[in-house]
Amino acid sequence: MAVAGRSVIRRRLIVALFVWLLAPPLADAANFTKGKEVAPFPKEFKPGDYVWHPEISPAGPVVIVIGLPDQQLYVFRNGVRIGRSTVSTGTKGHKTPTGVFTVLQRKVEHESSIYKGAKMPHMQRLTWDGVAIHAGRLPGYPASHGCVRLPVDFAEKLYSVTSIGTTVIIADEKSAPRTTTNPGLLFAGPNASAAAAGPVVWQPEKAPEGPVSIVLSAADGAAYIYRSGVEIGRAPVGGLKGVSGSHAFSALEKVDAKGRRDWLSVTSVGGATPDLKALADRMTVDAGILASTRALIVPGTSLIITDAPVNADTHGTSDFRILTTSTDK
Repeated sequence: MAVAGRSVIRRRLIVALFVWLLAPPLADAANFTKGKEVAPFPKEFKPGDYVWHPEISPAGPVVIVIGLPDQQLYVFRNGVRIGRSTVSTGTKGHKTPTGVFTVLQRKVEHESSIYKGAKMPHMQRLTWDGVAIHAGRLPGYPASHGCVRLPVDFAEKLYSVTSIGTTVIIADEKSAPRTTTNPGLLFAGPNASAAAAGPVVWQPEKAPEGPVSIVLSAADGAAYIYRSGVEIGRAPVGGLKGVSGSHAFSALEKVDAKGRRDWLSVTSVGGATPDLKALADRMTVDAGILASTRALIVPGTSLIITDAPVNADTHGTSDFRILTTSTDK
């Protein structure tokens, strides 16, 4: 009788141990925040709440902006905001990096290779060292190891409008967008400026299609053109002196009679937002690359103006990365 009793206890212990070993990943998934769709401009935006109206702008390039202080994510398509969601980003010691990124990899079902068993549904990778956007738990404060967690429902919706190469901007200041006061002349007028001294590179065949991002680096005195996160061109640029901080813009559809395009000022990190008209008036750049870049600009094209350098790995400073691409892998 005692032997039988011990046998039953042993079996129960084995079953309990088996269940305990399986529990962590399953429990993590079970605790994910499902999400709740709310009306636009809610008085209160609780953890898990989101707004989603893709029908407002049904087509065009997508730009995602994530504000760390307010723990919110904004989705723009063709320069029009179509979505907003609460998020949970990295904790102290595992801070979510700020910067301008592109989506490098996408998977509907993904499991972390760093944290064994951690489920990451509708994962969109931003860096090869472990930062991604995905569904997860939103407790109402930063709680991740660097990733950007979304409500489960919203993560699926966001995944449906993005692609490899989609631009993602993570800022450490509140990211309320605004339209620039003056139409931007950058890459959008009939007359090219005089060329600055230095080598010019133009290799569009390296990435034949995909979203385009333009980076103007005052530190480097250069313009970099990326398509789908791959550098396809660069040229020296004069007249960037005085740029302070990093500023992101998204091209709008409206173009005036002189060929000048309006740009949405999406976010600024440090320094005053540059006046694009004044900057264009003093900028000098190679006429050939100017014309080639103009031809690529469509609504939703990203323009980043920064005082940070852009090195061979397309990183800026440790505090604000610039377009982390597949070369990092």
